Amino acid sequence: MTLAAWSRLCTLIQGALDRELVVTRIAVFAFDIAEAAQIRRIQSLRALGHDVVSVSFRRANMNPNFRPQWRNLPLGITANHSYLRRMWQLARALVRTVRGRPFLKDTDIWIARNFDLLVLAALVRRITGRRDVRLVYECLDIHGLFMQAGLKGRLMRWAERRALAATDLLVLSSPGFLRHYFEPVQGYNGPTALIENKLWLGTEPYVRPKGRRTPDPARPLRLGWVGSLRCAASLDILEGVAKAMDGQVEIALYGNIHRHALLRIDYVLNAHPNIHYHGPYAYPDDLAAIYDACDLVWAQDLWQRGANSDWLLPNRIYEASFFGCPSIALSGTETGRRVRDLGLGYAVDAPTADAVVSLLGQLSPDEIAGAGNRLLEMPETAFRLMPDELTEALAPVLRATEKSCAKAA
Repeated sequence: MTLAAWSRLCTLIQGALDRELVVTRIAVFAFDIAEAAQIRRIQSLRALGHDVVSVSFRRANMNPNFRPQWRNLPLGITANHSYLRRMWQLARALVRTVRGRPFLKDTDIWIARNFDLLVLAALVRRITGRRDVRLVYECLDIHGLFMQAGLKGRLMRWAERRALAATDLLVLSSPGFLRHYFEPVQGYNGPTALIENKLWLGTEPYVRPKGRRTPDPARPLRLGWVGSLRCAASLDILEGVAKAMDGQVEIALYGNIHRHALLRIDYVLNAHPNIHYHGPYAYPDDLAAIYDACDLVWAQDLWQRGANSDWLLPNRIYEASFFGCPSIALSGTETGRRVRDLGLGYAVDAPTADAVVSLLGQLSPDEIAGAGNRLLEMPETAFRLMPDELTEALAPVLRATEKSCAKAA
């Protein structure tokens, strides 16, 4: 084909791209195929019409009966906490993935969700010679190992910089990760995209609640903690609130408990009759009922203070706000700033039970109901991930043909 003919073909292709989304074959490298966020991302890509497969580990504490509705290459069970152990499991997964490379034969884009999966995807791409594949690093958290000052931390940051050099797009769920870590610490200046941890409710219309009820002053105020329950500091704070406001406050826990992180959970539940665990829930089917039952929710992650927990934006603030339930977060964190700046609830100045107790003592039932109703007046797009957002964020790799055409021309 002549250069002129190639240029005309590129023009035609780009015109088609501008008119409609190209269906792309995508492989998602997932750290836990049964984890809700992994499922949401894959479902959202499939809903946009993409052909999606997964290469995935599984963790023992999440949705044991879940079976993916798409093609999946299983890599076995992985640990929740030991990073060194996970690296050994990653080596075995590399052998399994390379042996199963026909599974990835027709894929165009590989999305690696977190660092260890990025290492796996980058190595598989190199070993199998798949230079045509576009590699996306979707960073969900900054693990504490990457912030250590010693040799271990330096090695982890070096390895991540090497892996970043091989990626075509860095996807982040919070601008704080770029501002506090990737730019100043890793010196990253490559292409980035922001896909916040918003609700994914598919592409069909969803009817939000019409209004919030006013909490009944004759019953205890219900403070919820919803989602992936792994933050011991948050549990300590909520336990302190339950002690100080016994008879005035009920603490309601919903979601999967990470028992390796919440070692005191059984003691806390048994010791305090006003703390109740309601078990795991179905996403998104149960969310409306959960947030309707809560007057307020504790939204702050304190698991890795001074780093990851200060920079992230948890899915809790989007879910709660969508359903009109005000959040409580910590000032000085990315979550606290978002909650305070956008009026999503309230921010306390210290990560203590006393600070939360003081706040709750100042809030009247009418104030709480008013805050919830103001949330329901905000556009759903502030809290719900829309198809065009996802498409726009992934445009640098979804429209990779455009780059090829421009380079050839």
